[in-house]
Amino acid sequence: MKKAKKLAALLLAAGMMVSMAACTSAPAASGSDAGNSSTSGESSATEQTSVDKIKAAGKIVMATNAQFEPFEYIDGTDFKGIDIEISQKIADELGVELEIHDVKFESVIAEITTGKANFAAAGLSITPDRLENVDFSNEYFSATQSIVVMKEGSSVAKPEDLKDKVVGVQTGTTADTYVTDKDGENNVGVKEVKRYNSFVDAVNDLMTGRLDAVVMDDFPATKLVEKNADKIMKLDDELTGEKYAIAVPKGDEAMKELVNKVLADMEESGEMDELLTKYIGEE
Repeated sequence: MKKAKKLAALLLAAGMMVSMAACTSAPAASGSDAGNSSTSGESSATEQTSVDKIKAAGKIVMATNAQFEPFEYIDGTDFKGIDIEISQKIADELGVELEIHDVKFESVIAEITTGKANFAAAGLSITPDRLENVDFSNEYFSATQSIVVMKEGSSVAKPEDLKDKVVGVQTGTTADTYVTDKDGENNVGVKEVKRYNSFVDAVNDLMTGRLDAVVMDDFPATKLVEKNADKIMKLDDELTGEKYAIAVPKGDEAMKELVNKVLADMEESGEMDELLTKYIGEE
């Protein structure tokens, strides 16, 4: 009998424990749901796009090298140029401030990959090497590389004459790639490539007799020649055909869509043509 009572007591106690566990399980589930809700909220927060974050911060950061007239340059204390005005349009589209990081040209892409800038506009040509690190917007300008030489006494009159010559370029540009000729495709055969932080520095060395020629983008070359028309000239030959575009972080579709929208709107409204005419003139 005692054993029966003990067994009954044990069964009753076990039943109470199960019942209590069942009762306490409801709050646990509720807590779990709250946790899921919290996780969902956190997930929503992490799902913010780069554009959402830019709007929240109130500014967008552009990386450039402001020694590339007419695309980006400094006039007094102001940044000016085609890329500067396009970048301002991008900022205006979001209603935020445009912050400009003026860095060495070879550091422009790194500004994006390290998260210091949201995009880069610096007369950037789309190249396989750059595509490994960043994505590009739609193209907005067709460019070419040209040769700048001394007006008097130059031994370079055509592209073939670059062979065995000392040639200046801006570090990291497509001109650098062209004359360096790592893959043997261009077969330029220059004697020495001298690299500079800017085309202006290279042209200065050309004018002081340290270089035989400078290879650089055509429109900046035109601007430099205009300013030094008594000393230097640009050859008529076009070395390459390339397209300029705006670089954005790899995989950042929101940023890419934003830039493409602004470029498309400018094309459709005629603003892009007006902008190019303003800085370059009628073609």
